Amino acid sequence: MDKNTVIGLLLMAAVFFGFMWFAPKEKVELPAEEAETVQPVVNNNAIDSLSPSELKWLVRNIVDNGEAVSSDSTGSRRYVNGAVDLVSNGTTVSGTVRIDSVVFNWEDVAHADLSKMTAAQQRKAIEIVRQASESMGRYGKFAPFLAGTDSIIKLENEVIALQLSTKSGTVTRAELKKYDTEYTPDETKKRKEKVVIFENGTNSLQFLIPLSQEISTADLYFEPREITDSTVLMALPIAEDAYWGLEYTLPRGDSYVIGVKVVQKNMDYYIESNNRNLGIDWSQQLIRQEKGKMFEERNSALYYKYAGGSVEHLSESKNDTEDRQAKIRWIGFKNQFFSSVLISDRPFNTADFQSQMLKDHPYFLKKFNTQATVNDYDWHSPNPANFSWFIGPNLYPLLSSLDNHTVADEDLKLTRLIPLGWSVFRWINTGVIIPIFNFLGSFISNYGIVILIMTIFIKIVLFPLTYKSYRSQAVMRVLQPQVKEINEKYPGQQNALTRQQKMMALYSKAGASPMSGCLPMLLQMPILFALFTFFPSAIELRGQSFLWAHDLAAPDAIISWSGNIPLITNYFGNHISLFCLLMTITNIVYTRINMQSSGSNQMPGMKWMMYLMPIFFMIFFNNYASGLSYYYFLSLLITIAQTYAFRYVIKEEDVKKKMAENAKKPRKKSGFMARLEEMQKQQQAMLREQQKKAQRR
Repeated sequence: MDKNTVIGLLLMAAVFFGFMWFAPKEKVELPAEEAETVQPVVNNNAIDSLSPSELKWLVRNIVDNGEAVSSDSTGSRRYVNGAVDLVSNGTTVSGTVRIDSVVFNWEDVAHADLSKMTAAQQRKAIEIVRQASESMGRYGKFAPFLAGTDSIIKLENEVIALQLSTKSGTVTRAELKKYDTEYTPDETKKRKEKVVIFENGTNSLQFLIPLSQEISTADLYFEPREITDSTVLMALPIAEDAYWGLEYTLPRGDSYVIGVKVVQKNMDYYIESNNRNLGIDWSQQLIRQEKGKMFEERNSALYYKYAGGSVEHLSESKNDTEDRQAKIRWIGFKNQFFSSVLISDRPFNTADFQSQMLKDHPYFLKKFNTQATVNDYDWHSPNPANFSWFIGPNLYPLLSSLDNHTVADEDLKLTRLIPLGWSVFRWINTGVIIPIFNFLGSFISNYGIVILIMTIFIKIVLFPLTYKSYRSQAVMRVLQPQVKEINEKYPGQQNALTRQQKMMALYSKAGASPMSGCLPMLLQMPILFALFTFFPSAIELRGQSFLWAHDLAAPDAIISWSGNIPLITNYFGNHISLFCLLMTITNIVYTRINMQSSGSNQMPGMKWMMYLMPIFFMIFFNNYASGLSYYYFLSLLITIAQTYAFRYVIKEEDVKKKMAENAKKPRKKSGFMARLEEMQKQQQAMLREQQKKAQRR
């Protein structure tokens, strides 16, 4: 392009723009009425419309998923939700679209008649129709239930009150009528409210209906139908003779188990789906119920049981996840004293679990999530799935009674929700401690007195072992001068074997054994450990007051503070418990008495260690249930009393006389003594051999 051509084009452009600038503007006047209702359209982008393919899908979705129009002989179908009321005969669409409180004719919307609406309203109406078409495509026959009115349905018996929401068709609030909450965020308020396991959206149990694309019951509005005074059907009636629903049954009386049935009628006639997996999506924020958050948090976790197998749980102390590709019988969201457990008649085939700590929240402890599936969903069956939903206290007799009744083909092991220790400790608790505790509690209302009587009973049962232990201490105390003499006569490591032989000969001659004092104490240890796990888990003690303790299942704090002590607060807490303090003082006194009774000459460092042990116990027990500290306090007091009684009964002169008599009798070596002497001979032989080798070198 040469220079002249460029100059010519520039001149032509200048003339064109000059004409446009100076040309007179024509002003169009609109009638007054029209000017008020019509806004000028700047460009065509202000108007929206369905594409031919979108319109085609809209027609098809209405025909496939709408209800038959009985007054129309052309076979038209109608789809209605809160925003649209559309009718199609398979070719065209008619009806209305609602925007807020204004209703527009579909014909006006489709043709963008701006004399009837603004451009913004037209665009919004088209978007509403698109969303309605997409909902019909995904939700199918269930699309009309995406809109509705939320209302509350109540079920109640003597022990539990439930609220069901028509939005989602599930239980949204559960209150236990026989238990009061011990926690209040505002410490200045003195209140006694009933324990609420969940409310206000803190629990969501969703069933994923197995269409080609799973849809959640949480998105749908159900129609409640009362079958009996204890059974409610939350239904989705897709036709006059067909529905899908959830049936809830709360038996009368004192039952904490809600029956949950998936029920349907003639669904196979209206639904075509190859999906055979019924999904369950369950989440819950665990509400605080107890005063002591630290201990309640330690005893709260997500539990689950393998079908025909063991009970497992996620970590109580950190965020945790599990992915189980195995058959799961039940899933439980457990608090310290209360649980929600969903039990499936047919095991869950897979389950994913998540547990999240809510450390800084004043009202919630943790958040639990579970995604599970039940296979072999049958669209022809009127009752394709059944569940039992336990919402109640972790009360051992109650959970034990449910183990063999909720699902007939296996032991549910729901009592595993109560931490009662390992193997032998759990056996002692379930076979001995709990029966005695429940027996006493059946006719004594004050649980402080129950613990006192139970402590006395246990000490009576253990009396023979305690007596034998003290008598062995008395024997060892009498032998101390002779033991000291042997130690002085055979000092040093080179005389260790000889010194040991002389001591064993002395013990054998006197009819004593260094193990005879330790063994009775060791036999008592399983009971002590069993009670250590029992008291913090006994819901019977919850809220029960005794003396200054307002709650025997919580610490009896007499002094509290807001700050934290590094490395100690995690165990000790930010308070001092009086029963724990009394237990510590009594333990120190008992330690001193016990050291005097044994007559042993311990090193000064070891003596200090013995006195420090009660302090360590105080740090550890201060945050535990006051009922546990109260029991140990009573047990130590009784032991001290027994010690003084034994001193009065068991005289050293009598012990010496008995030892002299034993020395005169021919004694048969026990198997233990024989093995010990054989080991000593072998050690001596090895030592002589080593000495010979050393001399040869």
